[in-house]
Amino acid sequence: MAHATDEKKPEPVEAAATVPTAFELQLLYTDRTWLWKDGAAYFGKAGRPLRAWTSGQGSASVAEGRWLVTKDGQMCMEVAWRSKSYKGKLQRTCYSHRIKGETIEQRKDPDGEWYSFKRTPEDPSDEYRKFVAGDTKSAQFEETRKLIDSKN
Repeated sequence: MAHATDEKKPEPVEAAATVPTAFELQLLYTDRTWLWKDGAAYFGKAGRPLRAWTSGQGSASVAEGRWLVTKDGQMCMEVAWRSKSYKGKLQRTCYSHRIKGETIEQRKDPDGEWYSFKRTPEDPSDEYRKFVAGDTKSAQFEETRKLIDSKN
């Protein structure tokens, strides 16, 4: 007969992940600007317009299109990037989201690594800290767009 001390303790179970609803995702992105190292993207309200720009070393580009959310936890951006020398086709980039405990995790689809997107309480390393309310970079977008569209 085995003693209680001889029994193995069960392994800790990883918290089960749930998928945020389309409404929950919409609340995360609507009317917010995602700040990047060398640019930004704005997620608009009505019709879900999306405008983005970058101005990296020696190159500038803009993108216009729309964004959408799905019932299976994805936020997708459908935009066409363009620069002075390049006019791209409409492309779709999606990010999956899941909720584990008090953390929303995100990954770039189809096979990116999961990372902490937004925690409660907030953590300094959260990607969501790069999101600010409103269209805070529209002037930079317009400036970059005019530079790209100029005939010089």
